[in-house]
Amino acid sequence: MSKVSHLPADLDQAVLVGRVWRPAPQDGPSVVVVRDGQAFDISAHAPTMADLLDHEDCAGFVRGLEGEPIAPIDEIIRNSLDRKSSAGKPVLCAPCDLQVIKASGVTFMVSLLERLIEERAGGDARQALAIRESLQAAIGTELSAVRPGSDSARHLKEELIRRGEWSQYLEVAIGPDAEIFSKAPPMASIGLGEHIGLHPDSEWNNPEPEIVLAVDSKGRVKGATLGNDVNLRDIEGRSALLLGRAKDNNGSCVIGPFIRLFDEHYTIDSVREAEVSLLIEGPEDFRLHAVSRMDQISRDPLDLVEQAYGDHHQYPDGFMLFLGTMFSPIADRGTAGAGFTHHLGDIVTISSPLLGALVNEVQLSTRIPPWTFGARALYRSLARRGIPLETGHATSRSEDSQTTTQETDNATIQSNAGA
Repeated sequence: MSKVSHLPADLDQAVLVGRVWRPAPQDGPSVVVVRDGQAFDISAHAPTMADLLDHEDCAGFVRGLEGEPIAPIDEIIRNSLDRKSSAGKPVLCAPCDLQVIKASGVTFMVSLLERLIEERAGGDARQALAIRESLQAAIGTELSAVRPGSDSARHLKEELIRRGEWSQYLEVAIGPDAEIFSKAPPMASIGLGEHIGLHPDSEWNNPEPEIVLAVDSKGRVKGATLGNDVNLRDIEGRSALLLGRAKDNNGSCVIGPFIRLFDEHYTIDSVREAEVSLLIEGPEDFRLHAVSRMDQISRDPLDLVEQAYGDHHQYPDGFMLFLGTMFSPIADRGTAGAGFTHHLGDIVTISSPLLGALVNEVQLSTRIPPWTFGARALYRSLARRGIPLETGHATSRSEDSQTTTQETDNATIQSNAGA
């Protein structure tokens, strides 16, 4: 495995929060803050990450907490990366808990072309090369400069329909409405060092390195982290109605290692300007490296938040939002022209200088530990440890109904995000 920094390059300025599974006698997950090279348990003040993110000034709130020291953060990271040898030691969990996991699709033009390839190939990787060359020649140039929802996008749609080249993926790529789908339920995500799960039916799949926004119960963006929106290209390519089967499986949603809270040093503009690197290292000495730039995204991150949250849809426990990927690996691995697919044992590293690195090994979803610790188990664990659940941040439905879209729209989100 290549050496990477799992923590931000500017660690001394970063406000990092996450979740650590503490061994007996706690034997459960705790919300933590990273400070002075240590992880501090702050569950007594924020029993869940959802509670923490609902604070008006998350970074300021966290800075004022002492917390209970657990262990040096480097030690916890080592434990997390070597879980076979870490029984009885603290390890990282995904940094989110009660939040629903949402994801944005087709937000980069490069990934749009790959979705079109999957659709036209019907999930058959052997057809990918010929279709890719055809699409690049037919519509690649036309799509490159189009802003979603604009008049030029509408005119292009009309032209592509006339030519018989329209697609459901083009609709969400350049139309007014983004693709926002449910990636995983609360508590199902895995964190640093845990095994990625591939459905055993899939023979054409890939990682999707992305930045993930942490959004509170009022639709305000409070921070960001890294994610892997694991994708089964053959299953989704057979039919878009199989998206749930392609996207939501045991170990298919990877988030971490920490949420970096927005403050004076890290804002939504930091997300807009970020670079995200992907490294895949295979057991047969395969190596693939790529870099994505968030400034090439076709929809602004806050626009995507607004499409997910509003009068049409609320999230009382907040949500995590994958922003989409521009990475669809096409380098052949095996059959000529078939492009990339995972091999069991692949080590996937997703990194960004201001967020650290997320590292996981690929296995089958049927052979990794089953998902057994859900929301009820979390609340039982908190109650057993005597951690109070009342934090003063719950909002009643009547209060929600008095909050208009205008009060929680883009201006509110941007203000909170430090834009």
